[in-house]
Amino acid sequence: MSKLAEIRKPVEVEMKEFERRFKSAVSSNIPLLNIVTGYVLRRKGKQMRPLFVLLTSRLTGEITESTYTAASLIELMHTATLVHDDVVDESNERRGILSINAIWKSKVAVLFGDYLLARGLLLAVEKKDYQLLEIVSNASKEMSEGELVQIQKSRSLNIDIDTYYEVIRKKTASLIAACTSCGAAASGVGDEVINRVYEMGINIGMAFQIKDDLFDYQLHGLIGKPTGNDIKEKKFTLPLIYALNKAESGQRKAMIRKIKNGNRSQKVVNEVVQFVKEMGGISFAVEKMEEFKLKALKELDTFPESTARTALRDLVEFTVSRNK
Repeated sequence: MSKLAEIRKPVEVEMKEFERRFKSAVSSNIPLLNIVTGYVLRRKGKQMRPLFVLLTSRLTGEITESTYTAASLIELMHTATLVHDDVVDESNERRGILSINAIWKSKVAVLFGDYLLARGLLLAVEKKDYQLLEIVSNASKEMSEGELVQIQKSRSLNIDIDTYYEVIRKKTASLIAACTSCGAAASGVGDEVINRVYEMGINIGMAFQIKDDLFDYQLHGLIGKPTGNDIKEKKFTLPLIYALNKAESGQRKAMIRKIKNGNRSQKVVNEVVQFVKEMGGISFAVEKMEEFKLKALKELDTFPESTARTALRDLVEFTVSRNK
């Protein structure tokens, strides 16, 4: 049994019920929509975000009808974001599988993403879960802002650590925080508890994104080469930012010039990876990832001991130990 399957055990029945409801929420009488939806459903990911919603609901109270609404709303928005991201990045693959825009072209992908967002909004309105709608809408705003800040900074190839933290807090951590705060809100607790699990979610999300950034510098596949996707796309993530800050002015300028003019070559990726390792960028990023993880666990441990708390602790650990 996989680690994630073990973590799901306390809410295994509820996760299956969520999956049934999610499938129902995205169904349509438009044949093309159902074909695209079927493709997405057959290739579902780890579903960590709905798992965070369900486990947090159980941590703070009970899983309710609103919990299922929250989990579906979050997953609809998350899936829409991934679809739109693939269009923006002109990506033909996601996790080794053809993207929607690669198969049905960008117009269908954008409209399908819009449809998912609309279904999520309607689901919350139909259930009159306006608090959940507010939480998720704020997360959506934050994610858009984070993406735009990153685009702006990547054009100038100039980003410092504080700006990087701002970007990943908005782009990634805000959605994990929406998961935990929606889960708590759905269980019926007050604002004080919702705010506590929101901050817990922010710290989980920060650790989660730094882990994602580290994949760029790790060996993958049979040929054992780092993927370097962020480097090829000129995205400045924590390991690289730290390494550039530590380098002497001349070395820093030379490395930025190499990234700017690298033409997405593996040779440049390997040189950047070696530079980042030598300057301590990877070890620094790992250290910061652990700091955010420990902040999240410290907040989690203020709640009474339960199977949900244990599962959430394991899920937090999983976010920083996963290999993909």
